Amino acid sequence: MISTRIDFIKNASSFVREADGNINEHVRIVTEWSGNSASFQLVNEGSNPIAVKEMILFKGEWPYAAETKFYGEGYSMLSQYGGTIGQPGLIGKFDDRKHYKLPATEGFFTAYNFVLLSQDASSHTLMGFTSCNCYTGEIRLASGHYEIVLDGEQLVIEPGQSWELESFAIFEGSDREALLEQFGKQLESHHPRLETPGAPNGWCSWYCFGPEVTEQNIFDNLHAIGEQAPQLKYIQIDDGYQAYMGDWLIPGKSFSDMEKLCKQIKSEGFEPAIWVAPFIAQQESALFQEHPNWFIQDENGQPLASNKFSFGGWRQGPWYMLDGTHPEAREYLRHVFRTMREEWGCHYFKLDANMWGALPGGRRYIPEATKVEAYRMGMEAVLEGAGQDSFLLGCNAPMWPSLGTVHGMRVTGDIARKWPVFALLAAEGFSRNWQHNRLWVNDPDCLVLENRNIKLVDPDGTVRRGLSSITPDEFSFHAAYIVASGGMVLSGDDMSTMSSENLDIVKKALTTRNKAARFDDDSFRVGRVNEPDRQLLCLFNWQETASTLTVQLDHAGRIEDFWKGEELGHHQEQLTLSDMPPHSARVLILYPSL
Repeated sequence: MISTRIDFIKNASSFVREADGNINEHVRIVTEWSGNSASFQLVNEGSNPIAVKEMILFKGEWPYAAETKFYGEGYSMLSQYGGTIGQPGLIGKFDDRKHYKLPATEGFFTAYNFVLLSQDASSHTLMGFTSCNCYTGEIRLASGHYEIVLDGEQLVIEPGQSWELESFAIFEGSDREALLEQFGKQLESHHPRLETPGAPNGWCSWYCFGPEVTEQNIFDNLHAIGEQAPQLKYIQIDDGYQAYMGDWLIPGKSFSDMEKLCKQIKSEGFEPAIWVAPFIAQQESALFQEHPNWFIQDENGQPLASNKFSFGGWRQGPWYMLDGTHPEAREYLRHVFRTMREEWGCHYFKLDANMWGALPGGRRYIPEATKVEAYRMGMEAVLEGAGQDSFLLGCNAPMWPSLGTVHGMRVTGDIARKWPVFALLAAEGFSRNWQHNRLWVNDPDCLVLENRNIKLVDPDGTVRRGLSSITPDEFSFHAAYIVASGGMVLSGDDMSTMSSENLDIVKKALTTRNKAARFDDDSFRVGRVNEPDRQLLCLFNWQETASTLTVQLDHAGRIEDFWKGEELGHHQEQLTLSDMPPHSARVLILYPSL
């Protein structure tokens, strides 16, 4: 039986709202509990077909005070929420409702699929959906009450018909990380993690060259990496190589022959990695011009531009959305990835803008498919084309709908050479550390160690370009974040001009065992990475002032600085770091006493 302290969820009411907003008494939600997990069926016991707006699985009053701390996932990878039940807010820059314009229910703050509530440091409640095959889960917070809902998307359930719904679980306990582990195991039981041999490491063109990347930039960095850091196995050619968004097999003006380039990378002992946005195309692309019927349609049967109801895209928009339910669109996806794999020799794909394959709105080839089903059908085609020996990295993707469809997942927004962005990515990434090697390989985004010319905005709004001003301490914070994430290590600097000191940092970051830090609490100041023969202590000062940090040690032992190899002596029960500079971090190695 479910714990009596969280019986509020088991005793809640359930019902179905029709498309017109009315509650239908003839369509019933059948709930079956097994321990702390629940499964559901929707059954139409009436004599009429019903268009289902949403299925309210649980509705009731919170047994928690308004000041209870709250963390909630977004529908999108870019969205995460925090604060308290009484005052929830956005952690990052992009709100599902404001950025992607997802529909919201008035009077509620909506998180998606998973929330963690913390009454204090030793009292936590975790609740969330442990599957995402068809329906989007919403967990809605309001003053004193809540709703836990599956989106029906106005789909019609016929008389006598029943739908299998998503599964749900709720846990409570004193150990935050243990609850996340329990939840992760249930998620993996419904969506087994795609197997991959470790976390791929490499170099990415985007954060030094952006969309203006040239073939020569790739060769310059390939040769520099070959001479100085051959541990960076994958050479990731990011956005900018293609003629148009959607025409992934046609090179743009700065590239001559992608197959030849990829084979050149392989001939020098490295692996080509390619950026693809499988679900989008711009109007000028051959894909869109020749096959407009492969895209999501508007009410007039014309391709629907995403800016008509959501975000239009970050460049070369508005974008049009490839319909994952269309058989010819799926065959196109198979063809693209099969060509890149079999002819180009590429086995690593960074999949960007995946959100556009899972947005609500428009008409699809299979009208009864939910947005989750449509997205997963498209991703199945991508996987079939890419083959079982490839690595798929999800980026700007819908979180729960991507379960079991990608090997790796970006878990933060984009890095930028600005301290607030360094701090923000660490907060975003550490909140998702528990997902690493449970749901997928986490991608914390690129490791950047050198200042570059960037766009600056003056207080009067003047836009100019100038050199970024990240301090050495802030770069150390960022490097420690990459280590504590446990995930992929991709250098984002121009390796052909990198200093020898920063090359050493890149190489050192590659020596970890790809295990995510487990943090002492949600302040993310003290993280511990337990490796077979040592423990990494990842220690962060997020403050604007110097800070003293005292760490309780798990065991006595010898401590060494991870980056410099400096001996810090033998310590018994605790370690105190005095006057850690603002915006800084340390990574220390604790070797157990013999």
